[in-house]
Amino acid sequence: MKFFLSSFKLGRNPEKLFELFGANKRIAIIPNAKDNYDPKYRKERLEEERNSLNNLGLIPEEVDLKDYFGREESLESVLDKFGGVWVVGGNTFVLRVAMRKSGFDKWIKEKLSDKEFVYAGYSAGICILAPTLKGLDIVDNPKEVEEVIWEGLGILDYSIAPHFRSDHPESESVEKEVEYLKKNNMSFKTLSDGDIIILEK
Repeated sequence: MKFFLSSFKLGRNPEKLFELFGANKRIAIIPNAKDNYDPKYRKERLEEERNSLNNLGLIPEEVDLKDYFGREESLESVLDKFGGVWVVGGNTFVLRVAMRKSGFDKWIKEKLSDKEFVYAGYSAGICILAPTLKGLDIVDNPKEVEEVIWEGLGILDYSIAPHFRSDHPESESVEKEVEYLKKNNMSFKTLSDGDIIILEK
């Protein structure tokens, strides 16, 4: 699997996302980190994401994980048609619950061996890859979900702190998160808005 991990939106080098894709340019937008947002705002942001990906030459389509709660096999058959996913920012705890209830968390781990598939995202969409979500409660409100899942997807062996020292409303909270990660000897990387990490696993 290939990874395009951005602090905020497409970052400074969006063309690098396009370059990761092979013949299959279809990309599933996973918007569920914004499930607790105002519906109108969520819809506007989704349209923004769609336009940005379209402008790169990709073919975006929303896949709402809520539509697949308890329907893991249906989600797998839908997602297997795409060349990648774009997991947007929002609340990481809300996103984690949606991934568990839909079976996305199991599916993405099984997809790791697919050398052509692209996992892309920003903010909550990359924080979710860590072994644990501990420390993120300083930035995101865990009370927005009934039952908090503290385990991340564990695809990365470190946490990511996006929006670090950036012109972003969460930057001040991220400073406190970084202090927590240091204090607890947790492995982490910081990303400032504009920064991206590209990996292959």
